[in-house]
Amino acid sequence: MAERYQTIVCGAGPAGLAAAIAAAAAGARIALLDAQPHAGGQIWRPSVRYRLPARARGMLARALNNGRIEFRPGTRVVAAGDGEMLVESATGGARLRYESLVIATGARELYLPFRGWTLPGVTGAGGLQALAKQGWPIAGKRVVVAGTGPLLLAAAATLRRHGARVLAVIEQAAPVAIRRFLTAVPGWPRHALEALALRARLGSVPYRCGEYVAAAHGTIALEAAEVHGREGPYRIECDHLAVGYGLVPNIELALLLGCRVDAARSAVRVVTDDSMSTSVPGVFAAGEVRGVAGCAAALIEGEIAGYAAAGAARPVARLARRRARARRFAALIEGCFALDERVRHLADTDTILCRCEDVPLGAVQGHPDARSAKLATRCGMGACQGRVCGAALAEILGFAPDRARIPLFPVALSSLVDPFTADTAEPPP
Repeated sequence: MAERYQTIVCGAGPAGLAAAIAAAAAGARIALLDAQPHAGGQIWRPSVRYRLPARARGMLARALNNGRIEFRPGTRVVAAGDGEMLVESATGGARLRYESLVIATGARELYLPFRGWTLPGVTGAGGLQALAKQGWPIAGKRVVVAGTGPLLLAAAATLRRHGARVLAVIEQAAPVAIRRFLTAVPGWPRHALEALALRARLGSVPYRCGEYVAAAHGTIALEAAEVHGREGPYRIECDHLAVGYGLVPNIELALLLGCRVDAARSAVRVVTDDSMSTSVPGVFAAGEVRGVAGCAAALIEGEIAGYAAAGAARPVARLARRRARARRFAALIEGCFALDERVRHLADTDTILCRCEDVPLGAVQGHPDARSAKLATRCGMGACQGRVCGAALAEILGFAPDRARIPLFPVALSSLVDPFTADTAEPPP
């Protein structure tokens, strides 16, 4: 039998936590789901060595100690529709029914392939940051952090705090764009102070603007990063190369439910109105899934979505101005750290694009869309279900995201069957 909730919140990062707290304050019974074993999302991922910031600890305590909120960690949505979803956790599959749903599924890193990017030692910037927090032996290792955006500083500062020798931060945005950002950021004092604190934690680590990693070199593992510098190419010998070109919203659940989505290159987002309501009645979206805008915007939008999902629209108006201000800061970042067209074309025809299925870029070139490329080459049919190569294809070839299909994640057959054995007349969603 299906378990019933007034509101289900998918994602326990800042937006999801804020949504659950707001909906619970309005009197709703909430299920808060997250695929990870801990709440907090990537930004508030727990560290084995250091405490979370006070703000994060406060939000987590308010959500996880709330009698109206049932937190279900390690739970992934497999299928959803018509007020019901099928989820899988370590205990197997379960059916959940809801009156309203908040999608706060966050975002993932954007990886753009380049020669050597599959070598051991090459990771995403946020990926290596997460590994370090969870105890990966990074102390004493030589690390180069590269890509674009303020998150590079956060990743580099975390790695240095955990003992890594951060050799350089390589930022692809031009110096003029960085100056424009630094000129404007004092208009958001909290963000300005955060940026200054991160830079201070990096000390003498070089921050090189207008440069990008063109290739990784090594025999059986990474040995050096090849950087396209403003004065010509050069190499940096290193043990780890962490490259991230921003974030891509996790829109798969929204696509599956039929929500309207804008899928322009580098600007994928779920479309909502001012109450965070999507085009599907009873379904709301908040945070990075609406377009990457950072923690401040996620908290505000999560609160709006939670109140609206619980039918308590009155507090929404007072949050609208704060939300608009947070989104203006996101627009500033998007403009100042826009991708250099050259980084979209670092891969040659032999460079692996789909790591799950070992599909090179040359095999998908010439296809009109992602679905055609998938059918012909198996690109996107591996364990990640196209979450890595699909975003790369959107940036390199301009492909729109392929439509979402059930299951959203690889799933055990028993998790598909067991929740329906007690009611075989009712099909899965």
